[in-house]
Amino acid sequence: MSEALMSTYARADLAFERGEGSYLYTADGRRYLDFGSGIAVSALGHSHPHLVKVIQEQAAKLWHTSNLYRIPEQEKLAERLVAQSFADKAFFCNSGAEANEGAVKIARKYWSSKGKPEKYRVITFEGAFHGRTLAMLAATNNKKYLDGFGPKVEGFDHVPLNDMAALKAAITPETAAIMVEPIQGEGGIRAVPTETLRAIRKLCDEHELLLILDEVQTGMGRTGKLFAYEWAGITPDIMTLAKGLGGGFPVGAILATAEAASGIAPGTHGTTFGGNVMAMAAGNAVLDILLQPGFLDRVQKRSSYFRQQLAMLQDRYPDVIEEVRGQGFLLAVKTRLPNTDFQAALRDEHVLGVTAGENTVRLIPPLTTSEEDLAEGVKRIDAACLRLREAAKKAGAAK
Repeated sequence: MSEALMSTYARADLAFERGEGSYLYTADGRRYLDFGSGIAVSALGHSHPHLVKVIQEQAAKLWHTSNLYRIPEQEKLAERLVAQSFADKAFFCNSGAEANEGAVKIARKYWSSKGKPEKYRVITFEGAFHGRTLAMLAATNNKKYLDGFGPKVEGFDHVPLNDMAALKAAITPETAAIMVEPIQGEGGIRAVPTETLRAIRKLCDEHELLLILDEVQTGMGRTGKLFAYEWAGITPDIMTLAKGLGGGFPVGAILATAEAASGIAPGTHGTTFGGNVMAMAAGNAVLDILLQPGFLDRVQKRSSYFRQQLAMLQDRYPDVIEEVRGQGFLLAVKTRLPNTDFQAALRDEHVLGVTAGENTVRLIPPLTTSEEDLAEGVKRIDAACLRLREAAKKAGAAK
């Protein structure tokens, strides 16, 4: 580990040289099934030929001009995302945290432009994760992330997830919006029930609030539909995207209705790198694949198979796996032992997963993962569970 790097990550002692499809390879040839997808980022897996071709061609032509000029690739991606969603307008940035920060600014600016600047507060939910900027740390309200960074940014109120009475009680004349992840990712793959999302939408309509959906992790096909809100049959006023949008190239987006975005004018928000031609080429290439006829149907079918297989492992190893959660290729195993132990056992079997809240390990393969690779992954997860069971038996015998 390099001493030159700041100590911000508890990194595994693994470095990868290349990737292909659902696999990552170390320099010495070890092959790992990537069921972490760079934390739900590598939607098309590694070295997808279409994505590689598009980025190589764009890199040979132009990388950056800034938003001082028209960017045709940006206009194209905006038009495509708008056409596939509830939205009328799009804004491009560089990350999920930046998208969420911008979404809150858009909501506050909307009410200010309507002559109600006192409406600036945003209600969020316990267990959420909206990013690591100072404002998004306040929106997330997790003591672990807030400690040591000074006073919390003002303007966020927090309620328990799925507690409608608490949510209603939190609404005041200063409330501008409600912000929610359809499935809490970092919080442990905790899904908001369809009826709750519908009730939140209704509450926003009744109280004249904007609904912000954080689909940074759930968007771009991850749940089996292009956007997770489609499962509930509702539409937000503002939605944020990132992660899978660029297939590994850094890009974020804010989508909004024309009404919600009506307070935004030249100079009210901006970015130097956001929407650059390289990121837009990547985003358009990802959409090329996701919008192919039958692609999302295959995601639903394969992810259903994967979840069924994980449920069978839960039945086989109830002493190791407490619960299987999630939707599409955004799944998690809640374990009966420390999730770091489960993650390490997976790694020993050359499977990569991502820890999350409530003692879970996320299993989030690329959307392109074949049924054969999923079956191979299940076999390796089975071996990891057996390894953990045997270790627990030995530890018990030693006592």
